Amino acid sequence: MPVLRWIRRNLVVIAGLLTLAYMILPNIVVMVFSFNKPKGRFNYAWQQFSLDAWKDPCGVADLCGSLSLSLQIAFWATLGATALGTAVAFALVRYRFRARGAISSLIFLPMAMPEVVMAASLLTLFLNMGAELGFWTVLIAHIMFCLSFVVTAVKARVMSMDPRLEEAARDLYAGPVQTFVRVTLPIAAPGIAAGALLAFALSFDDFIITNFNAGSTVTFPMFVWGSAQRGTPVQINVIGTAMFVIAVLMVLVGQLIASRRRSSAQN
Repeated sequence: MPVLRWIRRNLVVIAGLLTLAYMILPNIVVMVFSFNKPKGRFNYAWQQFSLDAWKDPCGVADLCGSLSLSLQIAFWATLGATALGTAVAFALVRYRFRARGAISSLIFLPMAMPEVVMAASLLTLFLNMGAELGFWTVLIAHIMFCLSFVVTAVKARVMSMDPRLEEAARDLYAGPVQTFVRVTLPIAAPGIAAGALLAFALSFDDFIITNFNAGSTVTFPMFVWGSAQRGTPVQINVIGTAMFVIAVLMVLVGQLIASRRRSSAQN
């Protein structure tokens, strides 16, 4: 039958579209319910269209405070993990030293370890050191588990780099710093940017490790979890929708810039 032949011919495309729809569906539900006006505390059933939550996204006490705290932690964790991860990735790819293989394997340990185990281990470490749980313990924990993802992204990019480009720059009398800034760094930039974006998303979204090591500090994921016990404010959906739209716009802008660079290189 023509229909079956068409399905067989486009099976991969259909499977991809269905998977994409499955992934985006929760975001669409969050987006739709950000315009809801619920009757009662829980925003789980559609009642009435309203823009009240969008007009006052900080209308719930401590919501924007926890959001601001999560953004601060995510920013500094991304900065620290990206700087350390980029240096570690270059060291693992470009240099030969003892225990290089063991260190490379240990880098992947936080990615493979269950978060609850890592959270409990970090809590034990901080308590034994006498550290006060709060902003700094959360930041240290976030840098630690984001580091592995940055190293993985940057390492893959550095391994694919052509060393002859740097040799050509040195042949043209460029110094080590000038070669790194003008040749190495621009080539490695996509991997560094990918690692940084991944680190920011993971840090902002983390709940388990943060919950163990936050003390009295309340981040946005912890605020959402606490609010769900008493009732889910519509403003949470508003913040989630805004974050989703910003992320999609960043991806689209990145794709647009990349396509323009490819077209200009071909011309």
